[in-house]
Amino acid sequence: MIPFVIPFPNIDPVLFELGPVAIRWYGLAYMAGLAFGLWYAVRLLENKRLWGPAGAPATRTQMHDLFVWIVLGVVIGGRAGYVLFYNSAFYLTNPLDALKVWHGGMSFHGGLLGVFLALALFSWKNKVPVIPLADAIAAAAPIGLLFGRIANFINGELYGRAADVPWAFIFPHDPSQLPRHPSQLYEAALEGVLLFATLRFLTHRTKALRRPGVVTGSMLAGYGTARLLVEFFREPDAHIGFIAGEWLTTGMLLTVPMVVAGIAIIMIALCRQRSDEGPDADQTRVQHEEPASSS
Repeated sequence: MIPFVIPFPNIDPVLFELGPVAIRWYGLAYMAGLAFGLWYAVRLLENKRLWGPAGAPATRTQMHDLFVWIVLGVVIGGRAGYVLFYNSAFYLTNPLDALKVWHGGMSFHGGLLGVFLALALFSWKNKVPVIPLADAIAAAAPIGLLFGRIANFINGELYGRAADVPWAFIFPHDPSQLPRHPSQLYEAALEGVLLFATLRFLTHRTKALRRPGVVTGSMLAGYGTARLLVEFFREPDAHIGFIAGEWLTTGMLLTVPMVVAGIAIIMIALCRQRSDEGPDADQTRVQHEEPASSS
């Protein structure tokens, strides 16, 4: 028996209704995350000190155009990923329900694939380098993740496993009505706040945007690591359950390749940088750094 349970905040998921149109916090949170992410990505592009001799990969106007592509990639990819990865049996018999995005049910992994496809198509169409552009988007991605996880919490979905911690919540949509970990807030803290701070350190302190691929790889590996940690506290979807034992989940299976891919992208980016610098680069730096000898 736990000593205390925090009451779940009584937040109406509908902000206001205008006839048949309902404005929901869930949709507003996603749009706010995308809008603030766009603002931050533009700030990165316009900070010339962060980029190498080639400069930023896109202009403010191009980034604004890309925003539409990103929104489509997130919504279509995220919903398609949830339908295919997490609840395909239900949507095969209820295909029209797949269009009801406002009821919740978005997959980060599907949204990520949608964004990468949108980036590739936009880069090809506008003749801009895709990897540096992906780095700018990756650096802003935790902002969207933060708002998205807060939206999950407001919706009372994707809650955690039963817990006896003093900060446990009883979620209104939980049929068992057990105190549970607020895993959405754990993810908001790790995938949103901590990952943003890490990528901010890389872009502004280590000038990682001058090494195309490092920020993208770091985002993938960082998100994957955070997601794997939270999966030990997050309740699997009831219709899926655990894949093996009481610990292996679908989220883990989808996330491990992200961590591997992220590390691989970082290594390739660093190796490419060394190759571009040439074998004499280190010796040249040493010579420049040696103090002049006294006569």
